[in-house]
Amino acid sequence: MKISEIDIPDAVKGFYIESGISELYPPQEKAVEAGLLEGRNILAAVPTASGKTMMAEMAMLKSITNGGKCLYIVPLRALASEKYARFREFQELGVQAGVSTGDLDSRDEWLGRRDIIVATSEKTDSLIRNRAPWIKDITVIVADEVHLLDSPDRGPTLEVTLARLMQMNPDVQIIALSATVGNAQEMAEWLDAALVESKWRPIDLQEGVFLSGAIKFPKSLRNVEHKYKDELTDLVYDTLNEGGQCIVFESSRRNAEASARRLGQALGKSLRISESSESSESSESSGSTGSTGSSGHEYSVKLDSLANQVMDTGETEITRRLAQCVRGGAAFHHAGLLSEQRKLIEDGFRNNLIKVLSSTPTLAAGLNMPARRVIIRGYRRYDPNYGMVPIPVLEYKQMAGRAGRPGLDPYGESVLISKSDEEMEGLIEQYVNNDAEDIYSKLGTKSALRTHILSTVSTGLVKSREELMDFLGRTFFAHQQDTWKLAAVVDEVIEFLATNNLIIDSDGLHPSELGELVTRLYIDPMSASTILDGQGHLGRVNVTELTLLQLICNTPDMRPLYLRNNYYGWLDDYVQQHNDEFVAPPPPHSSEYEWFMSEVKTAVLLLEWISESKEDDITSRFNIGPGDIRAQADTAQW
Repeated sequence: MKISEIDIPDAVKGFYIESGISELYPPQEKAVEAGLLEGRNILAAVPTASGKTMMAEMAMLKSITNGGKCLYIVPLRALASEKYARFREFQELGVQAGVSTGDLDSRDEWLGRRDIIVATSEKTDSLIRNRAPWIKDITVIVADEVHLLDSPDRGPTLEVTLARLMQMNPDVQIIALSATVGNAQEMAEWLDAALVESKWRPIDLQEGVFLSGAIKFPKSLRNVEHKYKDELTDLVYDTLNEGGQCIVFESSRRNAEASARRLGQALGKSLRISESSESSESSESSGSTGSTGSSGHEYSVKLDSLANQVMDTGETEITRRLAQCVRGGAAFHHAGLLSEQRKLIEDGFRNNLIKVLSSTPTLAAGLNMPARRVIIRGYRRYDPNYGMVPIPVLEYKQMAGRAGRPGLDPYGESVLISKSDEEMEGLIEQYVNNDAEDIYSKLGTKSALRTHILSTVSTGLVKSREELMDFLGRTFFAHQQDTWKLAAVVDEVIEFLATNNLIIDSDGLHPSELGELVTRLYIDPMSASTILDGQGHLGRVNVTELTLLQLICNTPDMRPLYLRNNYYGWLDDYVQQHNDEFVAPPPPHSSEYEWFMSEVKTAVLLLEWISESKEDDITSRFNIGPGDIRAQADTAQW
C-alpha cells in the first residue's frame, strides 16, 4: 500500500514521501486495514523495527488535523527524549510536541498548548492525580512497550493509568505497541482493540548459538576466525571487519564494563586501520588522492573528541573508564552512568563512531539502537531468592530484535554464547526456536494496590467500595482473573489507608487532606505512614540530618544500596558511633538488621552528597556510578 493511497492529510503524505517513505510496511498496512485511521483501537504486536512508531504517528497526525490532542506514553525517560526529538520534526506541519518526565507533583499546564505530549507512565499517572485540565481533551493515546504490563515495577502503574484514561475519555483511541507476546489476543480484548500481529521484519534476523569457533544458525553454519585471546573479541571483530557494529548484552554492570574495556583495548588499533582502509577505497572510487592514513587519523581525532566530551561530564573514575573505552571505539552503557553520558554514547553509536557497545539489558527496552550483530553473553540473571536464573524468552527476543540496521545492513544476527554441545542445544530449544511467554498483570498485590487505590479515591474517580471494585474490574488483572480475587486484598488496603488517616471509610470512600497530599506528592502511602510514625519517635533521639535521611531511606519509595560483605566493618563502626541518632534501629543479628544497614549506607551516601563531597570520592567509597547518586537524590527529594 502506497503512502499516497491512505487516508491521511496531503501535507502528512508529503512529509513521509520527502523523508523517503513511499510505501507502508506489511504490518502498517494491516493496521490501516484494521481501522487505524478510522479511530479503531489497535494493538500492534510486531517485531522491533517493523514500523510501529509510524503507525502511531499516522493516527496522531490525522487526529491533530481534526483538532485532536495526543498522549504518547513510554516506559523510560530516555525513550521519551528520543520520541520527542522525532515528533519535533512535525513542526513543519504546524504540529507542536512537548515532553514531560520530571517533577511528579506538578500539573504541567503548559502541556495543554501542545498537540503531542510525550510522558512516562509514572508522569502520566501523576498528571491525572494532579488533575491536569488538558487530560480530558486527549483524543489518541499511544502506549509504547505495552508488554511491560508484565513488569512488577512498572506494570501496575501503566495498567491503572490506561484503565483510568479509558474511563475518563470513553471515546479516546488507544494504540498499544507491543513486542510479540504469547497472549496478544487477550491484551487486545482488554483494550477492545483490533489485533495486528506479524513476524515480518524489514531485515532478515538470523538467530544462532556460538560454540568452538562457529555460529550455528537454523539453516547454516558460520565459521569465525580465531584471531584474539577470547571468543567474544573474535565474534565482535568478525562483524566489524565487514563494516557492521555490535551490541554485547551482559548480565551485570561489572561484566558490561569489563567487556567494553577488553574490546576497546583489543580492537582499537584494528578499528583505525579498518577506517583508513574504508576511506582509501572510498577515495579511490571517487578519484580522490587523499592518503590512507589521514582517515585513520580523522577517526582517532573524532574518538578523542567524543572521549573528551565524556570527560567533561564529571571527574569520576567511571567517567575515566568510559572515556578510555571510547578512545578504542568501544563503550559501556548502564544505569550507573549520567543521562548526559548515556546520550553521548548512544549518539556516538548511532553515528557509527562507537563500533561496539557493551550493555546491561536496559538498552533493549525500546531505544532505537540497532546493530548488525547482537551478542547475548549474559542469558542468566541473579535472583536473590533463586540465584542465577535464565532470562525470559520475551527479554531474549527484545535483545535479539536489536539486530539489523534498516538501510545499512543486509541482515541482522543475534548470537548466544555456549560452552558445550549440550548447552548449545538447550539454548536453541529454549530461545532460538521458542516463542515469547504470555504476560500477566502484576496489580494484585497490596504494595501495588495501596498507592493506586488511594489515588483513585483522592482524584474523585470513585466514591465507594462498589465503585472502586467496578473500576478495578476494568483492569487487565480483572480481564485475566475474576475481580472477586482482588476483594480480600482491597479490603486490607482500605483498612490500612483508613487506619493511617489517608482516607475516610464512612458513608463511602473519601480522601483526607493527608491522603490528597500523599497522592499529589506521588509517594507510596506506606512511605507517609513510615515518616509519620518516625516523627512520633523523634523526641527520643538526637535528631540530626542523618536521623531524617535514614528515616527517608526506610520508606518503600527509596531503594537502599546493595550491602556487600566488605561494607559491614565500617558500617558497624558508623552505626555504633551514631546509634543515638537513629529512629528505632533493630537489634544486631536480627533479620531486619541487614536491611537497616542498607538504609544507613544509603543515608550516608545522601549525607555526603548534600555536604558537597567530591563526586569521585562518593562513587569510589560506595562503588556506584554518578547516575546512581542522582537517582537516589532525585527519589529522596520529596
